[in-house]
Amino acid sequence: MLVKVFPFLAWFKNYDKASLQLDALSGLTVALVLIPQSMAYAQLAGLPAYYGLYASFLPPMVAALFGSSRQLATGPVAIVSLMTSASLAPLATIGSPGYIAYAILLALMVGIFQLSLGVLRLGLVVNFLSHPVVNGFTNAAALIIASSQLSKMFGVYVDNAPHHYETIIHVVQAAIHYTHWPTLLIGAFAFGIMYGLKWLSPRIPNVLVAVIITTAISWATGFQHDQYVGIDAIESAEARHLIEEFNRSFTAISPLAENRTQFGEASNKAKQSHDEVGVLDAEHMLEVTNLNINHMKEEVHQYREQLRAILFAGIVQDDGSIKFYEQDKVPAGLESDGRTWRVKVGNEGLDTAKLRMMGGGAVVGTIPRGLPSLSVPKINIGVMLHLLPYAAIISLLGFMEAIAIAKAMAGKTGQRLDPNQELIGQGLGNILGSIGKSYPTSGSFSRSAVNLQARAVSGLSSVFTSTAVVIVLLFFTPLLYHLPQAVLAAVIMMAVIGLLNVSGFIHAWKAKWYDGAISIISFVSTLVFAPHLDKGIMIGVVLSLGVFLYKSMRPRVVFLSRSEDEELRCVTTNNLDECPYVSLVRFDGPLFFANASYLEDTITEMIQTKKGLNHILIAAQGINDIDSSGEEALSLIVDRVRSNGIDISMCGVNEAVMEVFERTHFLERIGKDHIFPTLEKGIVAVHRIAHENNPEANCPLLNDCKLVEA
Repeated sequence: MLVKVFPFLAWFKNYDKASLQLDALSGLTVALVLIPQSMAYAQLAGLPAYYGLYASFLPPMVAALFGSSRQLATGPVAIVSLMTSASLAPLATIGSPGYIAYAILLALMVGIFQLSLGVLRLGLVVNFLSHPVVNGFTNAAALIIASSQLSKMFGVYVDNAPHHYETIIHVVQAAIHYTHWPTLLIGAFAFGIMYGLKWLSPRIPNVLVAVIITTAISWATGFQHDQYVGIDAIESAEARHLIEEFNRSFTAISPLAENRTQFGEASNKAKQSHDEVGVLDAEHMLEVTNLNINHMKEEVHQYREQLRAILFAGIVQDDGSIKFYEQDKVPAGLESDGRTWRVKVGNEGLDTAKLRMMGGGAVVGTIPRGLPSLSVPKINIGVMLHLLPYAAIISLLGFMEAIAIAKAMAGKTGQRLDPNQELIGQGLGNILGSIGKSYPTSGSFSRSAVNLQARAVSGLSSVFTSTAVVIVLLFFTPLLYHLPQAVLAAVIMMAVIGLLNVSGFIHAWKAKWYDGAISIISFVSTLVFAPHLDKGIMIGVVLSLGVFLYKSMRPRVVFLSRSEDEELRCVTTNNLDECPYVSLVRFDGPLFFANASYLEDTITEMIQTKKGLNHILIAAQGINDIDSSGEEALSLIVDRVRSNGIDISMCGVNEAVMEVFERTHFLERIGKDHIFPTLEKGIVAVHRIAHENNPEANCPLLNDCKLVEA
């Protein structure tokens, strides 16, 4: 019982010093991959890079302690990070304090959802996400993730558009206008290091090597080159005007947002007091305020884009200060410093006394030293209601990814896996992770593979991984300051290459054409509706359920006859001759309210079209369950068939269906002598009765059944 509550206690059975050494080495090896990856994934989620380290602190350890897999490495992953960004973008500005708070709250919600499913033993709910849907979504997500990093690779900045493909178009346009070549080169160099080492020596932590080399180059070459200047240093009337207008529009949003909150509260109070006029007034003012806010946001967007498009040349003055002129308007006789400068415009107002001018590439920057403070996320019911569907989708997707990886490793190690216990582990990892400022996490395929390859014996390896992250947070964060953002983008792009699986579409299509179609539609829908990724998933789920319902309502009804190899096969598929007097019918699937009438209609049509028929034998092996509607339909079929002068029998009825027949007195209706235990015995018995008037007629059903009869 104690082991069931604390599954990690089972690790220490037959655990020795050699096992401890293997776990320690494995944990440190995974940490070398996790630390740079987690920072990259945090930025994919729209968070500062160091929140990836926070997400690598508690979740890996807790998920391992309370999960069932001993090698599964938990932490930030690409798809969950992308889903986090997609779910939070409508609520707050990316990277803002509110956005960070919502990401931590989302981790708590995901954890509670997963823990609840695990405790209630409802792990099977993940089956609602069929393989074709997951394959289509995963391939689309891989393309979305990879393309979302293009702006960092080119060193350009654009605002996110309503649709992801529009954002990528803007990135390409910005890259044509201006590409920061050192950024592109260092990103490509990092990609080359990772790919080359993966090909030459997979055991070497290629991500870590790429990070170390490129960070050293960044530090040595002054890759980041920023200057903070007052607005007077910018010798461009147009740029100064845009800065002032940007600040004016940005400042105007704050009081409008306060008004929106007040009108929202007034609307709620009017609804509670049943003041219909008050509700109309408040909602009218709320709508007007929303329109004004959207108008001001559009102005901010326009000014920001125009400012980003201006490229400056820096002119060093005699006193060492720098004046900035538009590149095509540098006065004659003045010599530029050779750099291309831009104004850094983010999602906040610009300080005209301290404008940030960028003359180099972007780096990670300052990472707070020390562990995050532990606190329960602030509960906001309104936000939680908005995030609830996203939390459910992230929970299921994250668990699917984790359990698929765990199953693959369990197949190699022979370890017993409990999906519900894994849900509990993942859920507790996210819940306790949110207390440590983590965003949603899941099992990682690449890091789990590293863990397995390093011969980890138990989940203690993940404890060592978390310990290594703690040491980095406490002592080594300054070393990450010069890590280029383009390198993190390359890390993400390298990681998601493995998510692309074109053969999955082909496999699904070969299995069933509609599975292939669902996979393709899920893929296209996810791409089209991005960043609203939930829509792509929901379309796929609805299509899968629709196909399931259609197949349940119209199951396969097969007319059987004997083939040349003596087996009973489908008449239509194999072009076989049928007995003129006996029809052998097989119904494939449970007989219940949704499809009972389909069997009835099929047999009625057969009676009308097949002349000379005098007996119907229903092969019931495929009927694995039956409800009252199904039994009622069978009773009607028996009455209708016999009223047409035709007899009917059944064979191969299983125990569950037979119990229903006994309780509903169906056996008395059809006759116990018309129920045969096996298909062959049924054919022999029915043949004797059906061929009484013409015993010499050739019956394709009979063949070697005479041997059974003898």
